[in-house]
Amino acid sequence: MSEDDEYGTDAVDSGGGAERTFAPLPPPPGRGFATSWWGRAWLQSLEDTALDGQQLKKGRRLAREGGVGAVSVRPGRITAVVRDRDGTGHRSDVLLQELGDEAWDRFLDMAVERAGHIAALLDREMPPHLVEDAAGAGVDLLPGIGDLEPECTCGTWDHCPHSGALCYQVARLLDEDPFVLLLLRGRGERRLLDELQVRSAARAVRGAQGDGPEETDGEGYGVPADEAFAAGSILPPLPVPPPVPEEPGLPPSLDTEAGPPSGIDPAALEVLAADSAVRAHRMLLEALAPGHGRHPVPAELTPEQDAVRMAADARPEPWIAKRLAEGSGRPRAELGAAVSAWRYGGVAALAVLDEEWAPDADSLARARARLAVAWEEGERPQLRAARARWTVAGADVQLRYDRDGRWWPYRKERGRWVPAGPADDDPASALAGASAGGAGEG
Repeated sequence: MSEDDEYGTDAVDSGGGAERTFAPLPPPPGRGFATSWWGRAWLQSLEDTALDGQQLKKGRRLAREGGVGAVSVRPGRITAVVRDRDGTGHRSDVLLQELGDEAWDRFLDMAVERAGHIAALLDREMPPHLVEDAAGAGVDLLPGIGDLEPECTCGTWDHCPHSGALCYQVARLLDEDPFVLLLLRGRGERRLLDELQVRSAARAVRGAQGDGPEETDGEGYGVPADEAFAAGSILPPLPVPPPVPEEPGLPPSLDTEAGPPSGIDPAALEVLAADSAVRAHRMLLEALAPGHGRHPVPAELTPEQDAVRMAADARPEPWIAKRLAEGSGRPRAELGAAVSAWRYGGVAALAVLDEEWAPDADSLARARARLAVAWEEGERPQLRAARARWTVAGADVQLRYDRDGRWWPYRKERGRWVPAGPADDDPASALAGASAGGAGEG
């Protein structure tokens, strides 16, 4: 851990990782001393052990008033000078039994079997399943009833206000860094991580040589549902999500002095990176929108559909548009119509552009009934029907009826039918949009 940690204390390594000293903490905000479940478990052990609850209340008040000085943590012992309200100082120690070498071997062997355990420790976390798996290996990381043994110069044989104040302060340290507990149990952070790295490397070598443990198809991973539910009462609430950036992030620049590997086009790769940033930003906004969880998961796009989407989103240079047209399975001259369709209605609009389906009798009857009531008497234009398409006689505008009963306006430009607007349930409204002017080929 660095000398300047993220919660406002200084951690000093006194040599070899055998001791760390934390500068006095400011008074805690709010009423609680521990926010992590393992910090609360530490305090639960203290409160279950102490015989005099009034002494603990005095200790909690001393800790809250800043009476605890610098805290020294070393294997088996935590120490601090705790001052009474009149300024009298007492050296207070709390002892916790160290784990033996055999217990540490079992813990390390257990940890390397689960990559998530190592990742959690590196994130300064101690998830319940790590503690449970350690207990299954015969290693108790957290203290139990009677495990926290006090010593204080005030002469009290049980937990006094001074040792209680020290334990409350240590709970705050544990919140931010479970390595404090592991050091107290006998292993400093650097040594522990080095040993984990050595064992992980050895396990990888054994696996490459075919000597590793057999796969278990995931058996043993995770936490049983009833245990996870039971732990909910001691877990803190989730933090407020960070604000969403107003714009997508900038992709990395690939303009380097080194030439690209064979077969890699840096310019095309930059387009893909920029597209990924835009999509990630859009997905984040959608995920945070009210009711997102009730929406169905969208179908995965085909490569041809995705090429049209990229052309619609990225507005690429002509040489990129040519490659996207090839990826979409369309001639370059027809990509513009597909892009317009995508912008009006995504996959559904693209299907209307490409498909020419024949409605069954019921669908055709519903379409005709909708056309019959869409206009006032005498205002309906003359329409020529062909399958699911109705073209206005004497005008280059058309209505297309999709499988969901919606109407899509089209216009004829340079001899090709192109989308002219979004879908509408009312054919008259859709046709009015087409007559007013379409988007052309984009």
